[in-house]
Amino acid sequence: MRVIIEGYCYRASAVRDVLRELSSLENVGGEISVGYVGYYYHPQLRDCVFILPKVLVNEENKVFSRLDPHDIIDLDHCTELSSEERSFIYEFAVWIYRAIEVFNKSNPNSGIVLHRKIAEMGKGKRVLSNTFLDILLSLLRFNKERHSFFTTILRNLHSGYNKINWTRTISRSTAWVQNDVPVYLNPVNKKRQINTDEELIIIYFSILNHISETYGFPVDITLGFELIKGRKFEHYLKGYGKRRLQQIKYRYFSDIQLRLWEMCYAFFDKAHQIHIVAEQREYLLVKNFNIVFEAIIDELIGDKEPPRGLKDQDDGKRVDHIYSYRNLTNNEEDRPIYYIGDSKYYKIGNMISDESVYKQFTYARNVIQWNLNLFLDKSEKDAALRKEHPIYRDELTEGYNIVPNFFISAKMDEKLSYADNVSTTNRENNTFLSRHFENRLFDRDTLLVYHYDVNFLYVVSLYARENAHQKAQWKQKVRELFREKIQAALEENYKFYAMTPKSGLNHEKYLRENFQELLGKVYRPFDDTNYLSLALDKQKESENKDLLDKLQKDYYVVECPLGKNPTSVLSGEKAQNSSEAVHGRKGVLMVMMEKYATKSANFTHGKLAVAIKMTVESMDIVENLSNIGYVLFHHRSDNDQHLFSVKGTCIIKAAGELEDDRYKNIGNKELYISVDIDTTELSSGNLHASMIKPASKETRYDAQFAWLSDLESDNSKVAE
Repeated sequence: MRVIIEGYCYRASAVRDVLRELSSLENVGGEISVGYVGYYYHPQLRDCVFILPKVLVNEENKVFSRLDPHDIIDLDHCTELSSEERSFIYEFAVWIYRAIEVFNKSNPNSGIVLHRKIAEMGKGKRVLSNTFLDILLSLLRFNKERHSFFTTILRNLHSGYNKINWTRTISRSTAWVQNDVPVYLNPVNKKRQINTDEELIIIYFSILNHISETYGFPVDITLGFELIKGRKFEHYLKGYGKRRLQQIKYRYFSDIQLRLWEMCYAFFDKAHQIHIVAEQREYLLVKNFNIVFEAIIDELIGDKEPPRGLKDQDDGKRVDHIYSYRNLTNNEEDRPIYYIGDSKYYKIGNMISDESVYKQFTYARNVIQWNLNLFLDKSEKDAALRKEHPIYRDELTEGYNIVPNFFISAKMDEKLSYADNVSTTNRENNTFLSRHFENRLFDRDTLLVYHYDVNFLYVVSLYARENAHQKAQWKQKVRELFREKIQAALEENYKFYAMTPKSGLNHEKYLRENFQELLGKVYRPFDDTNYLSLALDKQKESENKDLLDKLQKDYYVVECPLGKNPTSVLSGEKAQNSSEAVHGRKGVLMVMMEKYATKSANFTHGKLAVAIKMTVESMDIVENLSNIGYVLFHHRSDNDQHLFSVKGTCIIKAAGELEDDRYKNIGNKELYISVDIDTTELSSGNLHASMIKPASKETRYDAQFAWLSDLESDNSKVAE
């Protein structure tokens, strides 16, 4: 077996004979490099030549970090390779062949694949070496071409199988006589024993099954044999297969039987010689493997058919990969954004060119404009797209959502593992930034591109298997992984805050009056439009402090990780400020309310009227009216509790004095407590409404007064 590395400059004298079939030309320095990847049979050398992808060499042009590519040209005579490295090259060659084959099937008109039928097993010239790929392909081809051989053997094996052996039936079982006729309830069939042909066929089809499961080659196994699988087949792989085949070799005499035996033996012993007809040239080569790598990545992460104008853009540019997934600024499934990817098939260590970075920024600008056009043009044909894809620009703040953008390049696992591995590239530059202004992440012209590496071995093998379920699983996994990595990278350079206006602030007016100062720093990504996301560049500490000091006078502002729901992080801040607004009052107005989810829709504005009666509970409320700082909705259970802070003071009013839009918890009563609540729900996990009992069964639905300390399980305070 001969091994050539794609794109590597070899001394012409070292490879001239090996590459004669490709008509390679020397450069002025007496060097030859090959721009193909794949496999071909060299009839003069009577050997197979593999041209492997350039990712096999590192930055120092070393294979396995220590070998010069010249050293492994003649693999069979390379003594410096370990057995693990030698096995890796055999298996790697199979995956590359399989990936090119899958690509050629999916893209028959690509024009970059050169394909001629692989040589067949037979009584031709003996080659100097056979490869694992030779063996696999010969095994697969034998199944297709010799189907009649297996059918004939199967027919012979089963002939007479269901016929009754009357001699054994009469001698071994008792007959029942019915109407003077003997009846045998358990007739004995002719017994079948393991046939010499059958054992070889079982081994052969077990090998085919292993090839199919491991490498994804399509295999047709229609004969009903019980195959060797799992641990038992692993035992065969570890040496028993060779031993067993040697034990049964004497049974076979015909050419077809011996040919099948040789192929099975060669599978278990790669170094064993087989025969190949060497008169015809054969090859499977691809001229631009970067196109194959792009197709692999797009199959594994991209959308099949994105809307027109996204992949093939209106300015003539074509995006490698684009897909719709959850955006970075919130976790809502129904608010996706398009992720833009560009695959880079470089030699390990090569840097991203300035041209590639510039193109990637242009792709993002085009995607943003495509999104805006959906809503500006208001075309009927795009109505469905408008429902699926929210507008990237927020009209209130004029901030733009962050468009995820990344390079993805191939990397060889240092341990030659086929394990799933995605990592931030270790190149010096792994983040690229384009902006018009500093400290404006949510500006339309602030664009970021990140760079990640994937394990080349893993993605090639996953693509080559053509297993739809495995590909779908990895697609979902890697999309979430890219999202998390981009979020983490953004948080390395920016601090993110959630902010919401304090009571009494005219939110929209404030944003208009401070528009220039907040432009590009704030964005409204959440369903509740009173919540904003604030992003500040960590390098602008002095500028950020001044802005935060100003904002905190009118807004609740709390650090909030990118994408996290702001309600949970702001509840504590609002509780603290709310308690200060009501002068530290720790009394709780407990309102019994079943079907809270339905009824709460009637007081989204926070205006409540809680009925009071001439009862002990109501008198307690009246006496502590000035102490009420919270309202707790409950139904005599510790589950489904909802706590809110009170704005202003509580007032006793007659029913006729209540505003029309104030919600009454119980209708047709004479007196009510008029109370306004802050609609931001507070944490109530440590409160236990069940600890406060009604005075009687008749008053179990009435409102009650309690102190926070009476409701808390650990006497900790909800708000200080």
